[in-house]
Amino acid sequence: MGLETKLVQKLGQSLLMTPQLQQAIKLLQLGRLEYIEAIEKELLENPVLEEVKEGDASPSNPDESPGQSELAGNEPQNPASIEAPPEPTPHADDQQHWDEYLGHLGDSREESTPRGTYDFEDRPSIEATVSRAETLQEHVLSQLRLLELSQKEQFIATHVLGNLNKDGYLCVTIDELVNETRCDREMVERVVRTIQYIDPPGVAAQNLQECLLIQLDILGLRESLEARLVSEHMERLEKRKYDQIAKQEGVTLDDVYKALARIQKLEPRPGRPFADDDVRYIVPDIYIHKVGNEYVITLNEDGLPKLRLSSFYMSLLKEKDGDQVPNKAYLTERLKAASWLIRSMHQRQNTIYKVAQSILKFQRDFFDYGIERLKPLVLKDVADDIGMHESTVSRVTTSKYAHTPQGVFELKFFFSNAIKTGQGDVSSFAIKERIRGLIAEESGDAPISDQQIVEILKRENVEIARRTVAKYREGLGIPASSQRKKLF
Repeated sequence: MGLETKLVQKLGQSLLMTPQLQQAIKLLQLGRLEYIEAIEKELLENPVLEEVKEGDASPSNPDESPGQSELAGNEPQNPASIEAPPEPTPHADDQQHWDEYLGHLGDSREESTPRGTYDFEDRPSIEATVSRAETLQEHVLSQLRLLELSQKEQFIATHVLGNLNKDGYLCVTIDELVNETRCDREMVERVVRTIQYIDPPGVAAQNLQECLLIQLDILGLRESLEARLVSEHMERLEKRKYDQIAKQEGVTLDDVYKALARIQKLEPRPGRPFADDDVRYIVPDIYIHKVGNEYVITLNEDGLPKLRLSSFYMSLLKEKDGDQVPNKAYLTERLKAASWLIRSMHQRQNTIYKVAQSILKFQRDFFDYGIERLKPLVLKDVADDIGMHESTVSRVTTSKYAHTPQGVFELKFFFSNAIKTGQGDVSSFAIKERIRGLIAEESGDAPISDQQIVEILKRENVEIARRTVAKYREGLGIPASSQRKKLF
């Protein structure tokens, strides 16, 4: 059979991910802050886009319809129905007071001080006057400056401070510090020891045991029972084998409890007061309020950019001699991109609203009674309800938060696996909340075990294995019953 070249025509269908579709999908899965950053980036790159400022409700071009000029903002009001408020006329006395005040300033840009005058330009920048918390390294360094350290010792101290983690522990060994600084080992150890005994005590320790021993030494308890417990019985302390410690040390169990109480007052993480853990506040994307017997869903659009097409470029492209406009092809391309972006923004908000509406439909008992009534729900249930794909619902519920009468929750929270009970399927989140409640009500002298929790849930027609209870308890950050028991 000979080889030959043929031209064949076929008819078929295929799904292509156009750049516009990729952009719409990307906007859909972004959280609130990332979404705002993406819109602001588009505003900088696309000259055809304009941001609608607060109070600017009328289109820039009076001949242009509101739908064309402001596609991503609120519905504009009729310009004819808006009356501008009369400008206040300054009172004569007020004007005189202002003139006297400004007259004292004069035309000079100098300001009087006890030491003379200086120019306003000499003032520090606003960035230099913003207050911030002192870091651990700065706090330790301010104390080291008061000591008579040589240049080599200061050099070593700088390396030590640079190798502290957020808890205040030294992340490298002495040998590594010697290799980094190329200094004598005895000098390195002396500098590290100096840092360990300044405020906060125990900083630059290499482990918890060394940190606690340093703090006990500063308190004058170097030869005490507390020091022996830390240096020789750390493993037994972790396992709460206090009777074995008392027997080996030849003391009473009450003495061990008193020594342990003093150890618990020490700081296991010296860098904790200086940790830069800024509180991150969650701004909900959706508000769900109860009005009467019904719930109302409101999208939170405060702070979100509202975009419209630039009336200047629109009128420029509509002119009769528009073909002679420079860079017309570029502007036309930017116009299409801007229109698609505004549509994608509208589609994102509409999709979030539909998903929230569907979640409210399935989880009505949660909004009425709380987390104990949360029902099992999967992405497919919501996807089938609103007529969208599961992947779309997954993107919408990522990093989106809803403010509800029960608190602020991520939309992902409302989706959980089902656990079969005698009364039907129950959400795993509801089981976790029940476990948390049982442990919160327990007695400190006799905490309930995982097996006891299993038996209590079984009486409530919820049958789960003990290992499942242990898994949920560990996921909630709750220690075992042996570690929750209060001995003194």
